[in-house]
Amino acid sequence: MPTLPPYIPDGLDEAMIRKVVFGFYDQVRADPDLAPVFDARIAPDAWPIHLETMCDFWSSVLMRTGRYHGRPMPKHLALPELNDAHFHRWLSLFRKTVRDLCPPLVADLFLDRALNIAQAFRLQMAIRDGRDALAVIPLRETDLLGSQI
Repeated sequence: MPTLPPYIPDGLDEAMIRKVVFGFYDQVRADPDLAPVFDARIAPDAWPIHLETMCDFWSSVLMRTGRYHGRPMPKHLALPELNDAHFHRWLSLFRKTVRDLCPPLVADLFLDRALNIAQAFRLQMAIRDGRDALAVIPLRETDLLGSQI
């Protein structure tokens, strides 16, 4: 039996992914809480490469293109200052970006994947920090409204 292609809602394509990635990271780079975390690790001239990598990541996650081959978890776990509040803020900005730029079903898919990925990171951070991973309650979209660190 042939493999069915992944579900891709109308409006989701590489151009939409680029629009979301570039729009989102414009907000991240201007955010007083998130910008310092990124600025400490990504030089100004390295941002174009990072943005292309993020486009590859989201293309792989949403459209199963297989373009991304990195391992983001170890890189994030190596940042001792990274905490749950950063992920909450990241998700809040991401939610705003996809809700502003995408058709509803595309935004839903982006946000569903982002929430699941963030939960995996949050669980690993709890383990890294010696906290009870079972106490890390998944965030929902409603938890992201009006977020501040």
